[in-house]
Amino acid sequence: MSTLNSPLQLSNEFKPKIWGRPDLAPLFDMPEGTNQLIGEVWITDETARFMNGPAAGMTLAEASAQFGPELHGSAWQGSRFPFLAKYIFASQWLSVQVHPDDAYAAVHDPGDVGKCEMWYVMETDPDAAILLGLKPGLGKEQLRQVFSRGASRDFLRQFTPQPREAVYLPPGMIHALGPGVILFEVEENSDLTYRLDDFGRLGLDGKPRPLHLDKGLDVLRPELPPLRDLPRLEIRESYGTRRLVLASRYFALEELSIRQPVSFSSSPERVEVLSIIEGHGRIENETGWLAYRRSDTWVIPPAAGLYRIMPAVETKLLKFCIPDLERDFRTPLKRHGFPPEVIRQVVFE
Repeated sequence: MSTLNSPLQLSNEFKPKIWGRPDLAPLFDMPEGTNQLIGEVWITDETARFMNGPAAGMTLAEASAQFGPELHGSAWQGSRFPFLAKYIFASQWLSVQVHPDDAYAAVHDPGDVGKCEMWYVMETDPDAAILLGLKPGLGKEQLRQVFSRGASRDFLRQFTPQPREAVYLPPGMIHALGPGVILFEVEENSDLTYRLDDFGRLGLDGKPRPLHLDKGLDVLRPELPPLRDLPRLEIRESYGTRRLVLASRYFALEELSIRQPVSFSSSPERVEVLSIIEGHGRIENETGWLAYRRSDTWVIPPAAGLYRIMPAVETKLLKFCIPDLERDFRTPLKRHGFPPEVIRQVVFE
């Protein structure tokens, strides 16, 4: 019998960034004693520590190495945690970047994997913007010159993001996050990024950050369309509402609004993670109960079994995992009457 048989709370890791913010409201409180701008809060960082249960005090990397399938589930073959999730708080433009796929990473960055990712927009300011995809007409050598002189914003498609908008970013999609945006990001467990344009900015060390033009142009796929503002497929449930946001073979995201007590069951095949974005209450199973609140990260290991969320006030959370695309997304969406052409816009192979 597995010793990881209850929901496990994981600490959040705060990352200073030159484009970050001095305030992380409404999702997080600033860490005590910091005087830096925080740009990212990693909620499944390998240095994050478990706060209860048999893994208490261990980092996520240490627990992954020790418990393996007990933590990750029987379907996951890797030794690292299956995905990386974070919140991003942007006060100015991030760099223009692109990510490789697994095959390219294996050859050119051995020991790392590629990076398929998604964004889920939480909040936006009036000046919020994102860049996504190239305008037509430029070849790769022309792009090299554009990137080298910091002029890429004139040649990328710019959009105004909306709260609760989902964006899918497959490998090869050029993108940049602009100011005035708070979003959630989940991706393959990789931080492999090829920076194409940093607008001549200096890093935290006072030096220009390096560009990766050769690799970036290798993996850039100009033909990719901007997969944004995807259909919002929401289902009414007895406990509240459930939105099936987006699914791929690397990750799936749901948004749950929970107004009444509800029971869920863990899966022996996979680990699931809950990120509390509003509300407070209790999370419990046969081993006992624990209080949850806004900004908590809860890992549901395969052997947690039946667990209940008991909201003291309406609770909103993001739930993510590596899905069975048919069972977890296509079948429930079909059952609730969503047409195949709409389902295809949120379920990616």
